[in-house]
Amino acid sequence: MTTALRALDRSFRLEEATIDELHAAIKAKETTCVAVVQHYVARVRAYNGVASALVTEDGALVAPATGTLRAGRSLPFPTETVKASTLLTGLDKYNGPPLEYGRMEATASDPDVQQQFGMIVGIANAGQVNALATLNIRGERSVTCRREFDRHPSLGPLPPGAPPVCEYFRHFPDAIERAAELDAQFGRNPDLEKLPVYGVVFSFKDSFDTKDMRSTGGGDAAYDIDFPARDHLLVEQLRNKGAIIFAKAVNTEYNGRAGDPGGRHKPDKVLPSTLGYQRSTWGGNPSNPYDTRRAASLGSSSGSALSVSTNMAMASLGEETRASCRGPSNHNAVALILPHKAMLGFDGGAIGADIYCDRSGIHARTIADCAKILDALKDPVEGYYDPRDPYTTVPRSSVLSTPYVEHVKSSATSGALKGMRVGVIRESMVYPKGSKTEEPIVTAAAKEIKTVLGGTLGATLVESSDPLWQRDPELEQMKTDFRGALARLVPVFMPDLLFRLGRDGQPVFKEFAAAIVPTEFLPGRVFGAGTMLPIDYCVAMAEGRMEPPSNLDLATIQQQELAMAFRFHISQYLMRRSADWKAKGFTETLADWAALNARSKFWGDDQRAAFKNWEEVADLRNPFTGRQGVNERIMLRELLRRVDMMVILENKLNALVRLHTPWPPGLIGHPHQYDIPSNLAPESLSGPNAGLTEVLIPAGYVTTVYDPVFSLSADGKSYVSAPSRTPTTIPEPGLPFSLVFRAEPGKEDILLEIASAYEVASKRRIPPPNFGPLPP
Repeated sequence: MTTALRALDRSFRLEEATIDELHAAIKAKETTCVAVVQHYVARVRAYNGVASALVTEDGALVAPATGTLRAGRSLPFPTETVKASTLLTGLDKYNGPPLEYGRMEATASDPDVQQQFGMIVGIANAGQVNALATLNIRGERSVTCRREFDRHPSLGPLPPGAPPVCEYFRHFPDAIERAAELDAQFGRNPDLEKLPVYGVVFSFKDSFDTKDMRSTGGGDAAYDIDFPARDHLLVEQLRNKGAIIFAKAVNTEYNGRAGDPGGRHKPDKVLPSTLGYQRSTWGGNPSNPYDTRRAASLGSSSGSALSVSTNMAMASLGEETRASCRGPSNHNAVALILPHKAMLGFDGGAIGADIYCDRSGIHARTIADCAKILDALKDPVEGYYDPRDPYTTVPRSSVLSTPYVEHVKSSATSGALKGMRVGVIRESMVYPKGSKTEEPIVTAAAKEIKTVLGGTLGATLVESSDPLWQRDPELEQMKTDFRGALARLVPVFMPDLLFRLGRDGQPVFKEFAAAIVPTEFLPGRVFGAGTMLPIDYCVAMAEGRMEPPSNLDLATIQQQELAMAFRFHISQYLMRRSADWKAKGFTETLADWAALNARSKFWGDDQRAAFKNWEEVADLRNPFTGRQGVNERIMLRELLRRVDMMVILENKLNALVRLHTPWPPGLIGHPHQYDIPSNLAPESLSGPNAGLTEVLIPAGYVTTVYDPVFSLSADGKSYVSAPSRTPTTIPEPGLPFSLVFRAEPGKEDILLEIASAYEVASKRRIPPPNFGPLPP
């Protein structure tokens, strides 16, 4: 044990420590910045290994293989594999497209580094979680400047063959060196007014550019220079405020793989499921710390929340398009502040998926730490504005003039929220009759809201209605609920919704089609069997003289046409990155889509085909014969914000609360719930599509789950999800679930007051027991 690590053997324990506790320990000489970083490195060495196994056709052993260098050692991969027929029943009768079985392959970025490709599953009791892909440790923080090409300047010149940019790169201190600089400069008396995140060790979703670490959005892309010429603005702010930039977290590459715009390229092989594949071709796949067979998240910022939950970092920045921060926080029992779109910048120096929804989120173990970090991200002159991200042009009134942390409660006595009115979004808790999957979490969440928010804290709970929800007679009912608000607002803000066609080519809102005269829904597609003009139907519905369609609800309206913006965004990112290096006198030739595809590999062939299709997209607009993705995003945001505000205003609410998801973390590589490709309940997309501020707090655990199983389709050409009524018992504490608090921009003070009071009163977070403190 090093002298620095012995400093942690006094009264301070780093695991689960808050920012305030860290600062108090530094001032009391109970620890140092170097000791803190070295302790995190030790935890990474102990817990950050591979947690997934290949699924192969025969289940035979594969040859030993090693991956990238992490915390001073090459990553070993398991040689045991899982036979596909144990997962896919009736495999001998399958006659669909060839399956993409698991295999080890060399990466495009470094032919000496292997990684898992194709089908995988999580390993039970793995003792590893694979949260962090790259550590800011000299010699392993870049492929371009690896090993001796990152030699410290004090040790003499670089060896022959080192790329010229490495002479520039090696002058950046790594995390331990930076910690030593802070210790030498400030000792036990840092100026915490100027350095509010002094010594706080951060991981970052790999989407964020960091000038001293490999940054590829999780992709296995062979850049000439695999680190950018400048930091993302938020990374720069944290550096300036005393943070230690420690690691790049594993994430679903390109923030969820970005979908497929369609085109002439098709995959040669298919994957039966991608559930739990929050996966990077370079960094691998993470696992849930409460059950390593299961998904680390429902969204792409998996390693960010996972590294915080397992105490491999104190905090992390993630990105969310539609679930990528909330899902990881939920699955890993950590707190989250997800500011409104785009109070915090993202797309100016990051690889995104959908610029209309992408936004930055803050993961920490307490909401107070999230708020401290949010305050630290604010520039003293420019505020939160980022000139490279046009979405940060938000109204000044939507940003609080007071520090956010001032609105966080450190204690919550009985009745602390008396006088507060909180709307309960029951749409987040409904599920098909007879389904068992949702029952454990929904039951626990409904009890938690009523007993803690309503009972202990004294908030007045006002619940919305849904045909699938049995009203609680002890709670106040909304006078205007979400269905009523949609009926009044859809005709004004997004009448296009009523003309939607489903996957079967038929109208989504059948009562609307039955009531109106024959009308063109899309070019050449005429529907209508009634006598009303569509505009008269809209007037009657808006005025309450006609019942709206029975499925005009928060879930049904969330689906959007895929916008072509990913083609624009990646082109812009690569162009900017190349230009930044040119300005510094270096050359980056991976500067466009053609080069990206030519120099990349993908863990699934479906993504290879999709990226080739993205390369060939020629227009930001969708074809004129169909729906327009960009238009829908802008209209839907406006509609959803108005819906929330109508519900809040007409029921005199202070904020809203919802269950993040009724589904537990799924088994990696197993079927999705109801064959929903993202495993996201449609209602859960409302907050992200509206771009509203959301705060997530751990709310409890369940020890009984019902996992769907694979079933071979009737024609034998694909595997589909089938419900199961067989329970699985999870060891204590179980699998986590969370509550999400939501309000409009500019009301974060109230939101933080309510959410923090709940956090303090409930104290639901339990650290993952299999990833506890290291032995002495």
